[in-house]
Amino acid sequence: MKVLVIGAGNMGLTYAEGMSTSKLLNNNNIMVLDNSEEKLKELDEIPYFDACRDLKDCVPQADIIFIAVKPFHAESVFENIKPLTNKNQIIVSVMAGVTIAAMKKMSGLDKIVRAMPNLPAQIGKGLTSFVASAEVSEQEAGDIESLLSTTGKSLKVASENYIDASTGISGSGPAYVFFFMESMMKAALEMGFSNEDSRTLVTQTFAGAVELFNQSDLTPKEWMDRVASKGGTTRAALNSMEANKVDVLIRDAAYAAFNRAIELGEEH
Repeated sequence: MKVLVIGAGNMGLTYAEGMSTSKLLNNNNIMVLDNSEEKLKELDEIPYFDACRDLKDCVPQADIIFIAVKPFHAESVFENIKPLTNKNQIIVSVMAGVTIAAMKKMSGLDKIVRAMPNLPAQIGKGLTSFVASAEVSEQEAGDIESLLSTTGKSLKVASENYIDASTGISGSGPAYVFFFMESMMKAALEMGFSNEDSRTLVTQTFAGAVELFNQSDLTPKEWMDRVASKGGTTRAALNSMEANKVDVLIRDAAYAAFNRAIELGEEH
């Protein structure tokens, strides 16, 4: 199997790095194409990458073409690769909001996989949700799932609606966590802790809470009840959040990202 990644930005290189370890490649290098000569020179130094400077040298050879460019570049990318593709090739896109129907129209190909990654993929802790067009066989979808899982976990969803929904949960979700962390760090600073100690207090608390959750079958509500005793400090904090409808605001934020993903799709 030969894989081409178009776009050597953070996400493109993250997946290229991850996929380079897959046994599905049968020791073939990952082909990576970018329009930055500086970036290509960096790629030339990496033994498991083949830096591509010309579409004609890599597009016809690829079994899977991984599109990792900004959504507004989609039309020009597909216009350029269309004369060089064949009907057996599979397009895998991580472009937010660009629908399978739009990619079929722009590329002239039928085998399309639309995926939604998130930032922790950069450290092998990512979550990539994906959906495949009907023309992608079960075997091909399984191979794609295996490749996407090289950066963490992958989740095959039933329809594109769930791709937009996962944008609001996992795709944008790390930013919500960082927002919450920043607020807690500010509170720690106001209480007199140093920057370093504030960071330690908050990061270890988040890491420990997630690990506790992952090692049990308890729900978040059950864990909150375990931590919060009646009339205690934690209950005071939770009462404040409930009074201020923080849970509603968080859900509203997730839906704002979800709705924006739908809007982006309607622009193509």
